[in-house]
Amino acid sequence: MSPIRSATIAALASAVVATTLTGCQFGGDDKDTSPIVIAADLELSGAAAPVGRAYQRALDLKVEQLNSSGALNGREIKLRVKDNRSDAAESLRNIADFSSDSQVSAIIMGGCNECAVGAVGTINEKRIPTIALAASGTIAAPVAERRYMFKLGPNAADSAAALTTELRRKGVRKVGLLYSDDDYGREGATALRRELAKTEIKPSGEQVVKTTDTDVSQQIGQLTSKKPDALIVWTPPEQATLAATSAQQAAFRGSLFFDAGAAGDLFLGPAARATERATLIFTQTMVIDDVIATTPAKAARRQWFQDYTARYGGYNGSSSFAADAVQLIADAELRAGGEIGKVDRSGIRDVLETSQMDGLSGPIRMTPDNHSGLMPQALTTLVARNGRWRLAG
Repeated sequence: MSPIRSATIAALASAVVATTLTGCQFGGDDKDTSPIVIAADLELSGAAAPVGRAYQRALDLKVEQLNSSGALNGREIKLRVKDNRSDAAESLRNIADFSSDSQVSAIIMGGCNECAVGAVGTINEKRIPTIALAASGTIAAPVAERRYMFKLGPNAADSAAALTTELRRKGVRKVGLLYSDDDYGREGATALRRELAKTEIKPSGEQVVKTTDTDVSQQIGQLTSKKPDALIVWTPPEQATLAATSAQQAAFRGSLFFDAGAAGDLFLGPAARATERATLIFTQTMVIDDVIATTPAKAARRQWFQDYTARYGGYNGSSSFAADAVQLIADAELRAGGEIGKVDRSGIRDVLETSQMDGLSGPIRMTPDNHSGLMPQALTTLVARNGRWRLAG
């Protein structure tokens, strides 16, 4: 090697070492390797436990995927889960505990409407970003009073519009409505009345069920006695299954239509015969194996469906909302920046408020005026065939 070349290499090496030392000495780009701590308040026991457990499975899988993906810049998500026992008071205690833990970046709440609505005051006061997976519109609106609260899941107005479009397409003239006695059920009934009033479809009657009811045969009997062309069921999955079975036992010959809140497992199990040919308004993820993966987003949804099914032996429609909530929080944490090793909750909130992504659930758009991110285009029409949900058409 020539003396000149040898000297050049030595000079370059010295320059690199000097630059490296200078960077360390004067606090160059130190890397944040602190964990991203996400807390989850879920219904793991009590009336709403089936969907709560589906959310937990989805959170565990998504966190594992992100941690092994290399996409978190050397950081790792830690999940802290508490059971609210499907009880709003217990949920509020969990939220208070999580918000007082300075390591927690954000909270994900499960499907309990009353829990999320009841926690709004504490969440705003403690200024902790929270994404609720429950459906009630009052969780995220009015935004001025819910600056730290976000919602990810179907919106009643969107579901009502999609259901009414499908009713008209099928030539239904007279409908009965069964809805749950909670915020989302009442909101849905109001939205449906508004949509049906724009059409020639006549309501033949309405009945209400508690979300804890294990027998809805009386209400279904009242509705079917009016001989409607169709029944709309706007309840959680457990009551929707009961309603379908009760309608079959009442020899109802009309059509069944389920709102997005009724979506549960992909396979309908013991209720397969009672739900055959029923219509469900929900996201495409539930039946993504029926869809040709023509875009990266559709390919990601198909992969999620396959991974979840391989891990747990079946699929639950609501799982994608939980996974998307983890992704939104992780992205917001990385983008918010802030002091290394310290959680910047207000920064995370600000990023969440302008988040946009083509999620596993469909297109998601948060804005300062709208904290309920699932877009109407995410909803599609599914039909029950041979014991499972399929894409309609």
